[in-house]
Amino acid sequence: MDLDIIFDNRDYLWRGFKYTLELTGIALVGGMFFGMILALCRLSSIKAIRIVAGLYVDLMRSIPLLLVLFWVFFLFPIVLQTVLGTPRPVRVGPENTAIITFILFESAYFCEIFRSGIRSLSPGQWHASLALGLTRAQRMRYVILPQAFRVMIPVLLTQTIVLFQDTSLVYVISGTDFLGAAARIGQRDSNLITPYLFVAAVYLVISVILSSLVSHLRNKYTRHLTA
Repeated sequence: MDLDIIFDNRDYLWRGFKYTLELTGIALVGGMFFGMILALCRLSSIKAIRIVAGLYVDLMRSIPLLLVLFWVFFLFPIVLQTVLGTPRPVRVGPENTAIITFILFESAYFCEIFRSGIRSLSPGQWHASLALGLTRAQRMRYVILPQAFRVMIPVLLTQTIVLFQDTSLVYVISGTDFLGAAARIGQRDSNLITPYLFVAAVYLVISVILSSLVSHLRNKYTRHLTA
């Protein structure tokens, strides 16, 4: 262990860590936004919409994230070249590839979280809001979603932990995330052990803190139900 490597390269590691946090935040917001749309589509009364949304969710949940990352990184530039008619493939870059991939992938998982949370409410909530003369959109906005979110918070945080850990995969497409920064430092200084152990310790601390928060919220919700 040579902690001087960490101290001397703290600025570079911090930039990588900030990129990891930024990617997690962007993917979280984008995934939740499109996940909610997909969930509403899967709950739609129109069969065609339900089928298309279901096929997308099943596809994304059935293939590895790394494979989706490679698809976007290698195939998306060719698709853009065909659509735009450019002489060469359009360069997307590791950062944009990561954003597109994680939003596409995570939206499928957030969709199922939202859908499960909405369907966990008793039918009486739907009947009561219908009796008040609310439209379907109003029922969702004012009655169903506020209650469903309280149920979904622990699961959403758990998925956020998974997302935070999965962002380390951008290293394989030369993205300079936290793990990528540590790997480059270790390769340059011929000491991979110290940077990798440091990154593992940081991931462990953050994951443990978030996991404790999930457990606290889950216990709080359980006490609320039994009260």
